[in-house]
Amino acid sequence: VQLQACGGGLVQAGGFLRLSCAASGRTFSRYGMGWFRQAPGKEREFVAVITWSGFSTYYADPVKGRFTISRDNAKNTVYLQVNTLKSEDTAVYYCAATPRAGFTTRGDEYDYWGQGTLVTVSS
Repeated sequence: VQLQACGGGLVQAGGFLRLSCAASGRTFSRYGMGWFRQAPGKEREFVAVITWSGFSTYYADPVKGRFTISRDNAKNTVYLQVNTLKSEDTAVYYCAATPRAGFTTRGDEYDYWGQGTLVTVSS
């Protein structure tokens, strides 16, 4: 599976963006999909995950209620709607695919990674 993330940009605090991650390959629907982010000078952190079916999602506490992960298996795409952005959301956002059933927030359990898309929030 090859992943291509896009949709990042510069936005004012309180604004919103929609990140997309397009996957190649016929087995996209077999993978759980996650979003991670890495802020300057910080370690990569988990943001959100969605199961292969799309029926279940899980979020990191800092983004609950503001971010929404979704997927369209017919389009081989996973999305991250990011609302009410804060300066602390500034980071490179990565999508990733995991073959594990259920949720995993561990980056080492994801087999495939996109190249990242930069989100910059100005205050």
